[in-house]
Amino acid sequence: MGSIEKLILARKSLTLSLEKSKTLELALDKSGPRLDEIVQRLPSLEAAVRPIRANKDALVSVVGHIDRAVGPAAAVLKVFDAVHGLEKSLLSDPINDLPGYLAVLKRLEEALRFLGDNCGLAIQWLEDIVEYLEDNVLADERYLAELKVFLKGLREIQDNGEKGSLDGGLLEAALDKLEDEFRRLLTENSVPLPMSSSDDQVSLAPSPLPVTVIQKLQAILGRLIANKRLERCISIYVEIRSANVRASLKALNLDYLEISIAEFNDVQSIEGYILKWGKHLEFAVKHLFEAEYKLCNDVFERLGLDVWMGCFSRIASQAGMLAFLQFGKTVTESKKDPIKLLKLLDIFASLNKLRLDFNRLFGGAPCAEIQNLTRDLIRRVIDGASEIFWELLVQVELQRQTPPPPDGSVPRLVSFITDYCNRLLGDDYKPILTQVLVIQRSWKNEKFQEKLLINAILEIIKAIEQNLEAWSKMYEDNMLGNFFMMNNHWHLYKHLKGTKLGNLLGDSWLKEHEQYKDYYASIYLRETWGTLPTLLSREGLILFSGGRATARDLVKRRLKKFNETFDEMHKKQSTWVVSDKELREKTCQHIVQAIVPVYRSYMQNYGPLVEQESSSTKYAKYTAQSLEKVITSLFLPRPNRLGSFKSNFKTRQQSGKFNSVSADQHQASPTAA
Repeated sequence: MGSIEKLILARKSLTLSLEKSKTLELALDKSGPRLDEIVQRLPSLEAAVRPIRANKDALVSVVGHIDRAVGPAAAVLKVFDAVHGLEKSLLSDPINDLPGYLAVLKRLEEALRFLGDNCGLAIQWLEDIVEYLEDNVLADERYLAELKVFLKGLREIQDNGEKGSLDGGLLEAALDKLEDEFRRLLTENSVPLPMSSSDDQVSLAPSPLPVTVIQKLQAILGRLIANKRLERCISIYVEIRSANVRASLKALNLDYLEISIAEFNDVQSIEGYILKWGKHLEFAVKHLFEAEYKLCNDVFERLGLDVWMGCFSRIASQAGMLAFLQFGKTVTESKKDPIKLLKLLDIFASLNKLRLDFNRLFGGAPCAEIQNLTRDLIRRVIDGASEIFWELLVQVELQRQTPPPPDGSVPRLVSFITDYCNRLLGDDYKPILTQVLVIQRSWKNEKFQEKLLINAILEIIKAIEQNLEAWSKMYEDNMLGNFFMMNNHWHLYKHLKGTKLGNLLGDSWLKEHEQYKDYYASIYLRETWGTLPTLLSREGLILFSGGRATARDLVKRRLKKFNETFDEMHKKQSTWVVSDKELREKTCQHIVQAIVPVYRSYMQNYGPLVEQESSSTKYAKYTAQSLEKVITSLFLPRPNRLGSFKSNFKTRQQSGKFNSVSADQHQASPTAA
């Protein structure tokens, strides 16, 4: 039993040893990877314990460096976190709370300024730490290399001024939203002025924009300008306000402002547009541009004169001011004719009327382009008007060599020039023409006296008189020449009496032409129609003793001669024209009085001798009534007669002088009575 027990105890001992071996085996299996991990961690552990092995003085000194660097870096991180805390507010719509939005934006700007000012300091302290650790071998080289890479990136951002990288572009996004709000406020509150295209009447509001809107615009401008976005604000403002002015002008139908010099032959073709131009320009300047001028001052006044005047100048230029001035220039470049002088004076009057407004609105340096174009237009108008006026006498004299009207009527030149000179002397044009001539002479350092204008007009009328004398001598038929002079002397008397020109010429001058009319009328009547009564002589009929048949033959011959002469005279003079109704009726009445009573008496006494024959109508061709009717139908103007003195008053392409007027000026329609 003792041996068995020992054997059992030995077995248990072996079994226990075996289990311990297995446990040890398992423990060894687990220790392998742990040993590998320990091997891998040894370098870092070595780096971690390196400061312990470092110089004691170096370890003590690094503490101060770390404290100085951690403070600025922690402050920067704190502000950086605050910046991102503003993101939700700044990405919302500023329309809901503009003052609050601007306040948050200002906080963002302050935070970014702090980051911009202190990031460099923090980076510098961190770079100093890295340098100290590297010099004193207080940190692992690998970690120091990584730190250098991060610090280099931060330094580049700092040096390049990339503030957007500090806030992730939040400031730019907020500024874009402010620009959108600036545009919205302008767009929703810029309403074209209501007007009627028929009478150009407008209903003006007290102010182009409400005061509250102006205040909001100024508040937005403050933040945008602080972030160097002034030019973008001005561009938005100019775009919207100039479009608003154009919309206000649209009802006036200003398409004519775009007309080119090639699109019309002379000023007459656009005469109506020039009248509209003056009215529309006055409306644009006094209402639209005046309002924009005040509004620019209200919105941008804090930025200085140059800024808001420059803004206004751009609005005026883009909204149509340059187009108005270009139209005036186009008129000055058109062909010269007398009507152009009147239209140039109209343009000058419009510009002169707005002179004070122009000087006030466009007098600043930013409006230099408008100033230069306006001065150029005024010079063109004055030079062009003066040239046409002083050349007018030459043009009248040039017509002296052209043939007179074949119908003996008043030449278009005479009726046009007399009416034209009356208009130049009238209250509408004389003051303007005088002012233009005064300015034009002053440019040449010459003085102007009113008698120069008066003398020029008198010389023109004198040239007209000389033309009439020359034209009357060109007729092969002397009676037509007398008829022509009767017509024209009456025209000068009748149509100038009581006018400005007539008063200038004087009563004696007018009376003289009335007498000339009577003189030529008497010669004309005596030498033409006055010869007909002698053909109805009664000689030989009372004392004739040859019998009734012989008397009948004598009456036949005299009536035949009368009819032939009357018909021939009527045929020839049926193409002659007396333009003035009063003179025409008087002339016809004189002819009737000279012929019809004699004819009536003759037919009453001797008509029965021929009226009973079958061929009586051959001799008794007219009754007294029909004869009078034929006479009173003479000298009527013919309609649809084209051509005019004005249409031929043109310029030479090369020299700029006037061409002589061609002969067809006499084909013009006569002046209505």
